[in-house]
Amino acid sequence: MRRKAYVTGIAALLAALLAGCTGSSDGSSPTDNANPGEPGTATIAAQPGKYRTLPEACGAVSHDTLDSLMPGIKQITDPDQRDRAYRGEATLTYDTDRKVGCRWKVESADATDHLLVDFERVVSYDNAVSDDNEAEQLFATRQTAADLPAPSASTSSPTPSTSASASASASASASGSSDPSPSSSASTEAAAADLQPRTLDDLGDEAFLDDQLSSSGSTAEQRTVTVVFRTSNVIVTIQYDEQPTALGTVPDSKEMQDRARNLAGRLDDSLNG
Repeated sequence: MRRKAYVTGIAALLAALLAGCTGSSDGSSPTDNANPGEPGTATIAAQPGKYRTLPEACGAVSHDTLDSLMPGIKQITDPDQRDRAYRGEATLTYDTDRKVGCRWKVESADATDHLLVDFERVVSYDNAVSDDNEAEQLFATRQTAADLPAPSASTSSPTPSTSASASASASASASGSSDPSPSSSASTEAAAADLQPRTLDDLGDEAFLDDQLSSSGSTAEQRTVTVVFRTSNVIVTIQYDEQPTALGTVPDSKEMQDRARNLAGRLDDSLNG
């Protein structure tokens, strides 16, 4: 009788184990053991950014572009010094897959020019946030820190007052008057508004430009033009400044902005090429 009870106990134990292995048949068990959250769901990681590497910063700017940005390079007579000026100097970085940069400095008889080009690849460590979204947030922080002025009203189409001013100007010209016309003043103001710090809609996914003129004591005024743009998960910063040698000389805003924007466009094209 004891042997029969022993066998019966083993049979009961096997039946219990089999029931545990088959589990519930109502479909309520989790389908993803790695996701202990809501039953029946699986976490989908956000998409990685487009860029996994960065270009070599000191080789990203062509000699022709450097000639335009830094005219003093052509004035360097020593070939070795001129080559060093073209090569630039790499900025300090601890991870070239995440951040690289290069600086150039050229002194000439007329001015001293500096150029900084910086590439930063943004990577999100949050599975719910994509690399692009992380880069977008970082770009927004930098644009806010730039404190750009509010955009001025568009002056592309003439207003009635502008048309009237133009007519008055034409009449004044016909009568031989040499007084500045209201339309000339309006054109000057419009040109100045076009050069103010602003967002740019023709560069990367988003971009902005800053333009600052500063002076330090008895030295000449220095202008610094900064262009920052984002393409997917890479943020590119260009800082271009010029300080004339002669006191009272002011670097031309439009000329410097055009040069910086031209470089930004070339870098954007190379990233997307």
